[in-house]
Amino acid sequence: MVTERSSAEPSMRERILDVALDLFIANGYDGTSLREIAEQLGVTKAALYYHFESKDDILMALHMRLHALGRTALAQLSGGGKVTAARWRSLLDALLAEMLNQRKIFLLHERNQAAFEKLHREDHEAEHDDIQDMFRKVLADQAISLRDRVKMAASVGAVFGTMFLFGDAFRDEDDDKVAKLVRTNLDNILGD
Repeated sequence: MVTERSSAEPSMRERILDVALDLFIANGYDGTSLREIAEQLGVTKAALYYHFESKDDILMALHMRLHALGRTALAQLSGGGKVTAARWRSLLDALLAEMLNQRKIFLLHERNQAAFEKLHREDHEAEHDDIQDMFRKVLADQAISLRDRVKMAASVGAVFGTMFLFGDAFRDEDDDKVAKLVRTNLDNILGD
């Protein structure tokens, strides 16, 4: 008899990523071995290799979680309707909430910059280019005033800049307080 896995139960691939994320943050990418990841999960290294060819592939998969945030946000904009500063603000608010939920990803990047710099793959660069091109397309829309487009571009920097520095710089700060301050900054940037 085949039993279905609960939708709340993460897949083995996601469990590997979650454990690796915690270990890469705590011990650094270079200080974490596949053996340690496997031991933490209670599986063999062979089980890891079934899902990922290398430790680099695990790191790249974790990085792609960050890309997913940008793609999801931009998909909301491309869903139709005129892009306005108010709609942009709503999008960034939702993006900020999701980024706070994924705070560990930003901490991973902050603490393992050298490892990420070593990871250069064409598919990864193409993914960066696609996301940047989507943002540029929205910001180049002549139907939106130049004033609003500049505000929109600055607001992206306010959110992403804060989140990329959020990890260690604000580690002792309450997420809700930081989020409230970022939202206030968004209002100041996007307001009249």
